Amino acid sequence: MKKNWKNNSLKGWLYLLPAILFLGLFMVYPLIDVFVYSFEEGYNFASQTYFGTGWYNYSYVLHDPFFLQALKNTFILVIITVPLSTGIALLISVGLNSIKPLRKFLQTVYFLPYVTNTLAVGLVFMILFKKTAYSDGLVNLLIHLFGGSSVDFIEGPYWAKMFVLCFYTIWVVMPFKILILTSALASVNQDYYNAARVDGTSKFRIFYRITLPMISPMIFYLVITGFIGAFKAYSDAVALFGTNLNAAEMNTIVGYIYDMLYGNSGGYPSYASAAAILLFAIVLTITCINLLISKKSVHY
Repeated sequence: MKKNWKNNSLKGWLYLLPAILFLGLFMVYPLIDVFVYSFEEGYNFASQTYFGTGWYNYSYVLHDPFFLQALKNTFILVIITVPLSTGIALLISVGLNSIKPLRKFLQTVYFLPYVTNTLAVGLVFMILFKKTAYSDGLVNLLIHLFGGSSVDFIEGPYWAKMFVLCFYTIWVVMPFKILILTSALASVNQDYYNAARVDGTSKFRIFYRITLPMISPMIFYLVITGFIGAFKAYSDAVALFGTNLNAAEMNTIVGYIYDMLYGNSGGYPSYASAAAILLFAIVLTITCINLLISKKSVHY
């Protein structure tokens, strides 16, 4: 018995070996490498030299106005888009689940934005919101109809640009959430609903006491992945405001890291590494907090 157990255990490790090597080579090693770079002051990538080690890179990044702006933008994006996109997706999924004849067709329609190129969607949003010499944009035309004054959502005030970025992000991520939640709702045992209806339970109470607890693992999964995805946002901002995000005051943490490596202010891998480690620490902290909360609110 012990010999068979050892053989099965050895086979299991052999099956896992390719995945372990892949994760170690492309995830664990780069993370350790970036962590080392973040402490090497004045690191030069060409000569592979540096003049000291310490906390200066972290101090520089935490006092850099561009990083602080990127941090502010990222947190606003996370706080607004993750709850809103998840809540709206849940409401739409509940509606789709009740329209059985057209459910599959509508699921396909709602999923289309997710498979569309991000930059193409960003171009459409620019056409809708941007003011030009010839037109104020479709959104401003609607604002005029209700007696409001036009707003330059792309090159105007900060709140207007942040509104467009949040709107765009919600639009892009919501189809995937709708697909996941619709599938989760379809998997709920109908016996619970039938028993609740026999007892005369209201629809709201059925939703709150039966539907939400049954699909809470999927909601928690979407919240966790939503937080991680929002913290890594970059292409959304580029699609709307171009590559010079610092000038537009719409940069994100990932955009700041990219700029430090390759952008106009590029050539500072030590600063980029320090910013990347800070982002990793933030995402890890938020994820751990969500995991602690899930122990009380998620029903498996």
